[in-house]
Amino acid sequence: MDYEIAEIILKQLVITKLEDLKNDLIQKAVRYARIRTDYQLTPSESTNEIGALRTNAHNAFIDSCNILSRNMANNGEDITWRKTLGDDRKVIGDFACYVHCILGIQAR
Repeated sequence: MDYEIAEIILKQLVITKLEDLKNDLIQKAVRYARIRTDYQLTPSESTNEIGALRTNAHNAFIDSCNILSRNMANNGEDITWRKTLGDDRKVIGDFACYVHCILGIQAR
């Protein structure tokens, strides 16, 4: 996963007509990215506490990707973005961080 691929995936998924599911995915991406950053900045003796939050947020983000793509497919929308994203947890987590980054840059 790199910035360019993340940007392509994000552009493909934001065109959906399923606004609520799209917004849920974006919110969960940002939440996971924040927790992942907090985890990185947390002293090692305190990582157990935030580790569970991180895992739960990661699972919720993956679920939101699956839910959006499944509903897009049911509506006849293109789900190439989900196939490109794949099933590797680390890659999906990286995508969440790229979403957070892209949104931050767009907001300037």
